Amino acid sequence: MLELRPNCEHCNKDLPNTSTEAMICSFECTYCRTCALEIFDDVCPSCNGNFTERPIRPKEMIKKYPASKKRIYEPKDLVKNNLISKLFKNINPLER
Repeated sequence: MLELRPNCEHCNKDLPNTSTEAMICSFECTYCRTCALEIFDDVCPSCNGNFTERPIRPKEMIKKYPASKKRIYEPKDLVKNNLISKLFKNINPLER
């Protein structure tokens, strides 16, 4: 089950369960749409995978299975990650 992490790992923007700005990779690294697509060019700085919109857990289910409250805030080295993004952004995620 997804943790539904509460913030962007890079800029620390709040991303509650109802956020339509939350993006995740296959390891559930969580970023806001701006960081994921504009800063990291749809290349996860942790695993080099791509991002997808994080789903919203329905109201009844969020009561039973609440979103995580644990914040992960680890701003990335933009110079290093710019090089990584350039290497992978034009390669289909299936071929990375």
